[in-house]
Amino acid sequence: MNYDFKELAQLYKDTLLNNVVPFWEQNSIDWECGGYYTCLDRSGKVYDTDKFIWLQNRQVWTFSMLYNRVEQRSEWLKIAGHGANFLAEHGRDLQGNWYFALDRAGQPLVQPYNIFSDCFAAMAFSQFALADGESWAKDVALQAYQNVLRRKDDPKGRYNKTYPGTRSLKSLAIPMILANLTLEMAWLLPEEELDRVLDLTVKEVMGDFLDKERGLMYEHVAPDGSHVDCFEGRSLNPGHGIEAMWFIMDIANRRQDTGTINQAVDVVLNILNVAWDDKYGGIYYFMDADGHPPQQLEWNQKLWWVHVETLVALAMGYRLTGRAECWDWYCKVHEYTWSHFADTEHGEWFGYLDRQGEVLLDLKGGKWKGCFHVPRALLMCWREFEKLGNG
Repeated sequence: MNYDFKELAQLYKDTLLNNVVPFWEQNSIDWECGGYYTCLDRSGKVYDTDKFIWLQNRQVWTFSMLYNRVEQRSEWLKIAGHGANFLAEHGRDLQGNWYFALDRAGQPLVQPYNIFSDCFAAMAFSQFALADGESWAKDVALQAYQNVLRRKDDPKGRYNKTYPGTRSLKSLAIPMILANLTLEMAWLLPEEELDRVLDLTVKEVMGDFLDKERGLMYEHVAPDGSHVDCFEGRSLNPGHGIEAMWFIMDIANRRQDTGTINQAVDVVLNILNVAWDDKYGGIYYFMDADGHPPQQLEWNQKLWWVHVETLVALAMGYRLTGRAECWDWYCKVHEYTWSHFADTEHGEWFGYLDRQGEVLLDLKGGKWKGCFHVPRALLMCWREFEKLGNG
């Protein structure tokens, strides 16, 4: 199937600005108590009022990013500031660690066991500080970033349930998020620290988590990068692997490192060749590297974020390398993603499909899905195809 680059750029732009962003503007803002509702049904009606810190921070980032990178609309800055002020007041414990969940009014519900709350706080407040120029927001961003650096080797700390010293594993999620987070915060970090952290994250992702023989990203490995024969050690998360690769491409492009760009593209293509469902279409959520039954019972579901991050990786990979395999896969994933996830009746995108591609949950937001992956991917694909169309 042939697509015109300029038409694709317009499709992504229109969907972002006239469909997805308005859905969250109209339905998610809690003007009474602060912050945002993320638990929205298909039509945008709130069905739960708890506030999950990483999703609150992601929405601050999204509206700050739109203000900084698309257009300086006062309403976008107001929405971003509304969330930032709520989080600055309620989001952390006395030691500066970010909770996982609050009730509607901002009272803590779940302890700060999850490092991703801190990761997205750093991203959010960095982007908000760039938009609003507030020095206090810079301070919040830098404090959260230092939290991440401090906790990255033991992310759950005292909340870790694993027995110490028996089977030590590290997760791809930490260095991949740190790679993207560090690029996001480049404007706030000293050049030396920026380069040091980027070097470490690229080395860890492409050295420890990439299986050189199979060309696949493993979700968990031993601290020395070796494989461990257990459920977690055999786990593949195709979406994480592909998302990590566009983070790596982004860093490599900054450094004009074509070798690493092509290596990352190779990994994306390898993952798709293994993780694409040849019977029903779409990308599996989890897989076992050795073909054993995965421990995740939802392994064969098709999730929104997996597919939109794949569109970003393929569009970026094609623009940077011109490789025909990227374009062939882009067309295939585009056709599946746009025909299955986009809700043409109520706006925004569905998040969860069964293996056959039928909508499993018709929510637009919940505990795990918020205002982040879809708008970010739409913007990035818009910009990638705009560059391709102008090339």
